[in-house]
Amino acid sequence: MNVLIIPEDFRNDQYILKPLFSRLFQSIGKRRVHVDVCRDPLLGGVGEALKSERIAEVIGKHGGMTDIFILCIDRDGEQGRRQRLDQIEAEFGDVRVFLAENAWEEIETWLLAGLDLPTNWNWRTVRAEVQVKEVYFGLLASQRGLSDALGGGRKHLGEEASRRIDAIRQKCPEDFDNLARRLEAAIRTA
Repeated sequence: MNVLIIPEDFRNDQYILKPLFSRLFQSIGKRRVHVDVCRDPLLGGVGEALKSERIAEVIGKHGGMTDIFILCIDRDGEQGRRQRLDQIEAEFGDVRVFLAENAWEEIETWLLAGLDLPTNWNWRTVRAEVQVKEVYFGLLASQRGLSDALGGGRKHLGEEASRRIDAIRQKCPEDFDNLARRLEAAIRTA
């Protein structure tokens, strides 16, 4: 089975999404899954990732080789973002498995959910922060001496977080776990 993760911008998100989804598929009993992150075309931001013509471009380029498409974007505090993702799923999920999810509030939140955080950080506060990348992720990467590492520390921390996929599902029920449950259902019916 081939899975293509479509991030709003792969340049940093690939280091989080690939290890998390590779581990997620293993945890749901799908060990023979090839997970890749869409690098071509580069969508370059959430605005482009929400355009039907850009998603059609991705599917046109990768459709023959892909069994499951997963669009992952940041919520960025936008309350109505889920409705647009539902529209995209309806538009592209008719002949293929196409799921979309917005991380609450940024993809880096999923990564932080799988890590041991500083003891003075409160998870509810971290989860509620719209600018989690700047406020928490950047600080943690700096504290760990990873700011200059690949993806600003995302590669190392993404691999580390992926080892605790159950913690991510538990701490991120509205987004990551919701997507995981929908993936499980899609795989059962495929």
